[in-house]
Amino acid sequence: MSAQVRVWCLRHAESENVTAALAGALPNAPLTERGHEQSLRVAGTLADEPIRGVYASTAVRAYETARPLAAERDLPVLVVPGLVEMGIGRYEGSGDPAVRARTGQVLRSWVVDGDLDERVADGESGHEVLARTTTAFQRIAERHSGATVAVVGHVGSLTLALGGLCGLGPSVWGAPLAHAEPFLVEWDGKWSCTAWPA
Repeated sequence: MSAQVRVWCLRHAESENVTAALAGALPNAPLTERGHEQSLRVAGTLADEPIRGVYASTAVRAYETARPLAAERDLPVLVVPGLVEMGIGRYEGSGDPAVRARTGQVLRSWVVDGDLDERVADGESGHEVLARTTTAFQRIAERHSGATVAVVGHVGSLTLALGGLCGLGPSVWGAPLAHAEPFLVEWDGKWSCTAWPA
């Protein structure tokens, strides 16, 4: 049996793409002032956890959220491309409410209906997002056998991947991950999530 790995997962803190209601992965969007405060609060919340590794997607907002967690332990933030948010192709950065609505519809199709062929325009399919995100989690777990780590990601890709890995399926729909609210996922040969945080 594999040694248990405890993974504190969280969506990044509040960021400027969210407050501006822009759709897409938007890798260069930074945290808002409130987001920076949230990232410091997370570091305090998890201060007593024996975290041995801190991971984030390549997005600025994920890195900025992870930085206080890592700095408190004198650890680097290890960036993992597989953790990025779902890509929406040519509509990346759109402020059109119809694009945001379509993005939500596609994510629902993936999570609730299991239709991973759906995509926003020429963006990623659910198959692509699920494969890269679950691979990232598996590699992190393999690297930290018996340890505790933290992973900062994004609402869409985390919901799809963890809903599948933990066998939560459609039950996670309608309970979107809040900004910078950590929740525990564990690996001991299979993945489990004791409670979805929203």
